[in-house]
Amino acid sequence: MRTNREETTVSESIEPLIVVGVDGSDHSKEALRWGVAQAKAIGGRVHAVMSWEWNTNPFAVGAGAQEDLATAEEAARRKLADTVAESVGTSPGVPVFRRVEQGTPAQVLVDASAEADLMVVGTRGHGGFKGALLGSVSQQVVQYAASTVVVVRENDYNDYAD
Repeated sequence: MRTNREETTVSESIEPLIVVGVDGSDHSKEALRWGVAQAKAIGGRVHAVMSWEWNTNPFAVGAGAQEDLATAEEAARRKLADTVAESVGTSPGVPVFRRVEQGTPAQVLVDASAEADLMVVGTRGHGGFKGALLGSVSQQVVQYAASTVVVVRENDYNDYAD
């Protein structure tokens, strides 16, 4: 018996997602500029991701603790908005979404890599040991990310600018 079935191919037009780790450092700004340039080249979109951690004050309870939590998150949102504007301006030519997530920087970025087509980080952030080739967060992201990771050195973007 032969059935008459029409095959339909669904073409998804989802833009590739580039996730960029941002902490406000010069290295992360460079990574964001590189990520935006790459998104332009491939017709993608960018998620600029910043983590924040709430260092629990053992003396903060009730409403005071909630205010501290809200203040820490809002400070991260402002810092991310300022960093994105400073790095790529207000009209970068591709969609740039800002995401602020609570957690350690490495874990937030590794988690974000699960949905990314490409993860971009700078070589170092605000960490302490400047002589290191790769910062601890970048190193953990390279090791544990679910997507391909590009590590952008400071001043690499100029090599890719149009």
